[in-house]
Amino acid sequence: MTAPAPVPLRKPPYPPRRGEGFWASTLHAWNGLVHTVVHQPNMKVHVVSAILVGLVGSGLPLGLAEKVTLIFCVLLVFFAEILNSALETLVDLATQEFDEKARVTKDAAAAAVLVLSIGSVVIFAALLVHNWDAVRASGPRIERQILFGVPLAGCAALLMRDRPRRWVEDALAFAVGLGLVAVMATWTTSMVFSAMTAGLLVLALAAAR
Repeated sequence: MTAPAPVPLRKPPYPPRRGEGFWASTLHAWNGLVHTVVHQPNMKVHVVSAILVGLVGSGLPLGLAEKVTLIFCVLLVFFAEILNSALETLVDLATQEFDEKARVTKDAAAAAVLVLSIGSVVIFAALLVHNWDAVRASGPRIERQILFGVPLAGCAALLMRDRPRRWVEDALAFAVGLGLVAVMATWTTSMVFSAMTAGLLVLALAAAR
């Protein structure tokens, strides 16, 4: 009996530029974001982490300042990782041979992402400690967020995993994840965080193409 042929690993090439104007520029920016998720393993970690942050923001009764701070931290880490990816590509374009200055440039850019990531974790922990009374009073709500949120984060991770798979697996993972987002939206404390979580799931799907 002949073994089935392995499913080829889908690493899409960077899409060609098409058109000009605002919408074309927006599409190019989206392609850059998706490309970063596809080719940067750390960006995949950031996407899953951002989904978990979204689950916290939509599950706990945080104040406006705390919610804005969490969103800002997510955006800062994303910005740093995208900039780091662009800088690495630029360095590779400038030199094809090993160069100590090129290595230092890449390491310094990666260090910037690391510093922002650690700072975001510290801020996240500080917000939880500051709102510990609200956290303790939200025990059942937290359990419900964990029950539905962990599978949601798992669906996003499955969509972004770097291994051969068939399109039906991606479709199933996205459908399950979208269903979980819809269910959690019925009890969310912040539609902004729920929308952010849904958007990150769409980003994970785009990275799975």
